Amino acid sequence: MARKIAIIGAGPGGLTAGMLLAHQGCQVDIYEKDARVGGRNAAIKLGDYTFDTGPTFLMLLETLEETFRDAGRDMNTCLDLRRIDPMYRLRFGGARDFFPSGDETRMVAEVERAFPGDGANYLRFKRNEGKKFDRVYPCLKVPYDSLLSYLKPRFIKALPRLDPFASVYQRLASYFSHEDLRIAMTFQAKYLGMSPWECPATFTILSVIEHRFGIYHPIGGLNRISEAMAKVIAEDGGRIHLNAPVKQLIVKNRTATGVLLESGQNVVADHVIINPDFAWAMSHLVRPEDRRKYTDAKLKEMEYSCSTFMLYLGVNKTYDIPHHNVIFAESYRDNVDEIARTKTLPRDPSVYIQNASITDPTLAPAGKSAIYVLVPIANQTSGIDWAKEKKAFRDLVIRTIVEKTELKDLEQHIEVEQVITPADWERDYHIYHGATFNLSHKISQMLSFRPHNRFEEFGNCYLVGGGTHPGSGLPTIYQSGRIAAGMITGKDVS
Repeated sequence: MARKIAIIGAGPGGLTAGMLLAHQGCQVDIYEKDARVGGRNAAIKLGDYTFDTGPTFLMLLETLEETFRDAGRDMNTCLDLRRIDPMYRLRFGGARDFFPSGDETRMVAEVERAFPGDGANYLRFKRNEGKKFDRVYPCLKVPYDSLLSYLKPRFIKALPRLDPFASVYQRLASYFSHEDLRIAMTFQAKYLGMSPWECPATFTILSVIEHRFGIYHPIGGLNRISEAMAKVIAEDGGRIHLNAPVKQLIVKNRTATGVLLESGQNVVADHVIINPDFAWAMSHLVRPEDRRKYTDAKLKEMEYSCSTFMLYLGVNKTYDIPHHNVIFAESYRDNVDEIARTKTLPRDPSVYIQNASITDPTLAPAGKSAIYVLVPIANQTSGIDWAKEKKAFRDLVIRTIVEKTELKDLEQHIEVEQVITPADWERDYHIYHGATFNLSHKISQMLSFRPHNRFEEFGNCYLVGGGTHPGSGLPTIYQSGRIAAGMITGKDVS
């Protein structure tokens, strides 16, 4: 008889696990609180405009390709992928532009144009940190259930390269002589919601991933990945129940036996997979008496990533700017400190702008643009009153874009608009403290010190998503789903 799998949440991790398990013949039922799949990887529709809610960079295609292949599908048949090159435009001081490329020859030429003398240093970075990636990345494909996991050959081989006690900035800055290039090669720590001056140097592999494998965009947006996964699940007999929020995880004798829906329905399962934000799920879906390690007090003690302030703008004009743009604050270090240390509103924010319509005509009507704006900001532990500050900060972000980019008339051309603040992430998206990148990735919250994929609180329960191993970011979230599915089916993932 097929094993019954109940998955809470149709985010990228839950969909990955569901896709693999359904293909293996398990009876998969996914319970999603919203009206569409994807979670923070879902589409936002504003009239005729389409936006990705969260992730807009697709990297390390190997993981996604392997997942579709293991489900008996061809990724390139399921998705229409376009490589973005140059990968993005970085703007310093509101005027100086740098266009990193995934093509090594073009990248060296671009480094020499913008930062004379650092071209050879770029090649040295790519060679040395590439060796780290080759050793470290395999460690992110397997579970860390106990300290014994560190005795396996894979980890022992990677140990000399882990570099956990330096920061990303310390390690990568040592390669380059120009400060702006140092920022260009270390800002990727923001993908984990961390300061490059605090993020462990283990994560210099993020820069390697970009520069070795490139950045992609699926036509229709990254939300199309979640929709493609949902289609595969349905084709293999799995069921996704939309508008079906879970009220509580059912635990008996220290074993998960199913879920109780808000509707009152009691779902019995052989295995339960938890996909929502980890700390939110623990504090809202699991009874206090069923938690010994992750008590409410423990959850409050843990360290969380930053949050993001989001603008989704449907604009009745097209702009000739790149697909991805990062506009750095005049003092990036001060801006990062405002986010991570003092937790105050930035006076001069760094702003990411996605102009995906230049690549993808499906996102907006002809002659119009879907403009996505993300501003890293402190999470809800800041105490910022977003009901009071939302309008003024929104206006500051627009003013920053107008002053520092080519979008001088942006305000006049906005047809539709949606804002998401850290308070909205917490309330509407069920993200603990509104920390959009989940638990911090400091060393004491990584590998076996992060909540385990095979959840340690009780049996027959598994975790996927950014709050478990291997961490935040789409490729690693997909890996968490792969690890959980492998544990359930007995596939060797050790």
